[in-house]
Amino acid sequence: MNNLSKTQKIIFTVIAIIIILGICYYIYFKDGEDLNILEDNSLEIENVEESTEEEEEEEYSDTRIIVYITGAINKEGIYELPVNSRIADLIEKAEGTKEEAYIEKLNLAYKLEDGMKVHIPTKQEYEEQQKLQQEANLKEDVTNEYITTDSGTSSIESNTQNANSENSSNSKININKATQTELDSLPGIGPSTAMKIIEYREEKGDFKTIEEIKEVSGIGDAKYEKIKDKIEV
Repeated sequence: MNNLSKTQKIIFTVIAIIIILGICYYIYFKDGEDLNILEDNSLEIENVEESTEEEEEEEYSDTRIIVYITGAINKEGIYELPVNSRIADLIEKAEGTKEEAYIEKLNLAYKLEDGMKVHIPTKQEYEEQQKLQQEANLKEDVTNEYITTDSGTSSIESNTQNANSENSSNSKININKATQTELDSLPGIGPSTAMKIIEYREEKGDFKTIEEIKEVSGIGDAKYEKIKDKIEV
């Protein structure tokens, strides 16, 4: 090296620098490409995982329903059940009914739907509702008979008639607030139809008029005529 001239030393130094720079450039850009590849792969993996989770969640929601049960049940609350489950399945999930539960009028085979609420009445609840309904029917019968007996009533008779009419109105069942047991007490309305009324108002909102109840499956003009004087909104 000492025998080389000054010019040759400069040339060798320049060549060495170029080689070193070339090696550094190759190493730097190769690592950068590897990093980009890893980043791209991680994004693809993340997208696949997110897509899989969404598909699993959608598939899961199509096979499960969530329902709410209250009343004379051992464990009130919200339960998750398979699609096509029945009221009997829900009762079993809630660890059965209490001793005072009254389920004779309840259709245990009724198919549940997502977001539904089921109330299990007690024997006392049912009997009280039946008693109220009988009293309402009795007052209505007395009022109707009284009105048709005489066309010219005195002031005392008119006051009695108005009082009876007011009591009858107060005893009407509000179809926007009534429980399944209360709706079941209406003439011609069984447990399944009562549940359909509740499902209708939960899905479409409160009834605007009593005539709207005819939109519920199973309630036609004939059945509406039987209950129109016993309901309100």
